[in-house]
Amino acid sequence: MLPSVMPMTDNEQVTNTAVTSTEVTSTEMPSAELASEQTLDASAVFIGLVNPKTPVNVGGIMRASGCYGVDGVFYTGRRYELAARSGAVQYHVDTKDAGERIPLTGVTSLLASIPADTKLICVDLVVGATPLPDFVHPAKAFYVFGPEDGTIGQEIIDKADAVVYVPTVGCMNLAASVNVLLYDRLAKSHREAASLASSISGDALIRQSRDNNNRTRVKVPRAPRKPRHAEASSLEFSKVEPSSSDSSIVITAD
Repeated sequence: MLPSVMPMTDNEQVTNTAVTSTEVTSTEMPSAELASEQTLDASAVFIGLVNPKTPVNVGGIMRASGCYGVDGVFYTGRRYELAARSGAVQYHVDTKDAGERIPLTGVTSLLASIPADTKLICVDLVVGATPLPDFVHPAKAFYVFGPEDGTIGQEIIDKADAVVYVPTVGCMNLAASVNVLLYDRLAKSHREAASLASSISGDALIRQSRDNNNRTRVKVPRAPRKPRHAEASSLEFSKVEPSSSDSSIVITAD
C-alpha cells in the first residue's frame, strides 16, 4: 500500500506540475520515528526525494538503495504515487525487490524526517556547492535530491549541513544521480563497505551479486613464449667457443 498524500512543505512544490486527483486514501506513514529506529550506531544512509515524478526513477533508486545498503527512502508529493497506480507492471525497475526490504515512505516534510545525529546533505546543481569528488561523507547522512523537472527548495538548502553537486557537463537523470552519489560514498569508504555483503569481498562478492546469466570471468594473462627459431638461435650461440688459432675473445651467452 502506498502512503498517504499530504500537502507539501519546505518549499517542495514544483511549478506547473499541480495534480488535482484526490483518490489517495491510505493512512499516513511514520517519518522521523521510522528512520530513527533504523539508524545504526556506526553509520546510516537515507535518501530523500523532493516530489519525484516517475516510477522508473523511484524504482531505480530503490534498486540502487539495495545495492549500496541504504536504510530508508523518503519522498514528498503525489506525482510518483499517481503515476505508479496507472501501470505498476511496466514501471517495475527494482527487479531485485529491494523495496521489500527497504522502506519507501511518503512524508509531508523531509526536514521533519531526518533522524537525530544525521547530517542533511543536499545533492543538486546549486551555485556555491562542493564538487562531489572533494566531499567527505559523514557517517550518518540524509541525502536529499530534487525532482526531475525542478530543484530542491531554498528552505531545505538553507538548513543543509552540506550541498554537493556531481561535476558533469549537463544534468543527469535522477536515479543516475543517486547511483553516482552512493557509489562515491562506497568508493571513499571501501574498507568499511565490505560489511554491506556479510563481510565478503572480491570474487565471492561478485558471485553473490551478479545476475544468474552472468558467468564471464577475467582471464589471467600468460607470459609470452619465445618463437622456436629464437630459442634455437640462442642455444646455438651459447655453444660457440674460442678458436685455438684465433686470439680474439668470443662472448658466449650464459
